[in-house]
Amino acid sequence: MIPVQGYSGARVGVLGLGRSGLATARALQAGGATPLVWDDNEAARKAGEAEGFALHDFTRAGAFDDIAALITSPGIAHLYPEPHRAIAAAYKAGVPVDNDISLFFRSFATRDWDSFDQMPKIVAVTGSNGKSTTSALIYHVLQKVERPTQLAGNIGRGVLDLDPAIEAEVVVLELSSYQLELARALTPDIAVFTNLSPDHLDRHAGHGGYFAAKRRLFAEGGPDRAIIGVDEVEGQYLAGQLSAAGSDDRVLRVSSGQKLTGDGWNVFVRKGQLAEWRKGRQTALIDLRDITGLPGSHNHQNAAAAYGVCRSLGLAPRVIEAAFRSFGGLPHRSQTIAEIDDVRFVNDSKATNVDAASKALQAFQNIRWICGGLEKEGGIAALQPHLGAVRKAYVIGREADAFALQLGDLPHQICKTMEAAVAAAAQDAEAGDTVLLAPAAASFDQYDNFEQRGEDFAAQVAKLG
Repeated sequence: MIPVQGYSGARVGVLGLGRSGLATARALQAGGATPLVWDDNEAARKAGEAEGFALHDFTRAGAFDDIAALITSPGIAHLYPEPHRAIAAAYKAGVPVDNDISLFFRSFATRDWDSFDQMPKIVAVTGSNGKSTTSALIYHVLQKVERPTQLAGNIGRGVLDLDPAIEAEVVVLELSSYQLELARALTPDIAVFTNLSPDHLDRHAGHGGYFAAKRRLFAEGGPDRAIIGVDEVEGQYLAGQLSAAGSDDRVLRVSSGQKLTGDGWNVFVRKGQLAEWRKGRQTALIDLRDITGLPGSHNHQNAAAAYGVCRSLGLAPRVIEAAFRSFGGLPHRSQTIAEIDDVRFVNDSKATNVDAASKALQAFQNIRWICGGLEKEGGIAALQPHLGAVRKAYVIGREADAFALQLGDLPHQICKTMEAAVAAAAQDAEAGDTVLLAPAAASFDQYDNFEQRGEDFAAQVAKLG
């Protein structure tokens, strides 16, 4: 646990009692504060009470009297489409509103660090897609080279659940726009921007607001090094804003699909080959094509970003390459779970939208595609250019018939259940095929979440023997 500094003896509100909220209350208490907690969900309130925390309804008159700050969970709206009632009340009362990410950055460094010869570092990763895989890949490489490391944030543990730092440790944080937009303190040593595509637009009042939330990690944080994906104009803009000159290697540009030129520090992947260039000269080349845990151009972009971080931490290219080869991928994200009779079974249940599914469909050949679920606004028309490798689709979900109508002339079979889809795809598959779960739809029509859907896929594949 990271005891929160700066609130000893103060009463501090905590709104939202999920994983991060309860961790925040514990960390505040450990730092000498008195946490007062609330959640709109009764079961969550009971969980808080069970840990001995005092419930405090922040919507009541006078609720913010003698409250030093309100710490809110990232999923609770604080501005758009409109602030939660408790947060609106805090604004009116003039009480600062913050989150656990900010508390972590304010509290992580302690006087114990005065005895360290090599300071701990924080790597913070954000972006629309790939931030989980990039974060996990960095963490994996550091583990392989036996560098002390912890992984937290939007993946793994809550930030305040981390252990206090030890000498030379690297903490890797995956940070979402929800976590970044409100944090009053952001001070990473290395910050990563993977890419940007439309997401959470209602929460951020449009695409510009969404990018502004991501940009805060760099504008507010002032990292020593920024690793920037430049395949979209937002990344190009951000890299330009952070660079003092084209040769400024405090900014490391990364790309998947285009060669990057110039005198700066560049890492790019073309035709599966990761190249590092610095001061106009190539310094390393890694073949990613046969690394099972990093299939497709989207994962090659993740690899380029992770490589840039690891090089910034002083690791040699061949050491990084060796660690990449043992990376198994994240569960439910282009995860190879089995190979049976030369047929590969890949779980990409996290592909809940068209953009993510398109990347999965471009990563493999001879695809038996399991798709469908709770359809998102806009349908799947944008997937049409990426269906060339699909031999047949197997449609699941309660609305499988309606989903199948959008497939046009693509051969398909309406299966409705995962059990039927996996069985049919396995029966049809030939040597060299890939049975790919990339639903392009949410899971909530049949499952509690995408993880449960992916676990069902894996369970059905396991039955095949």
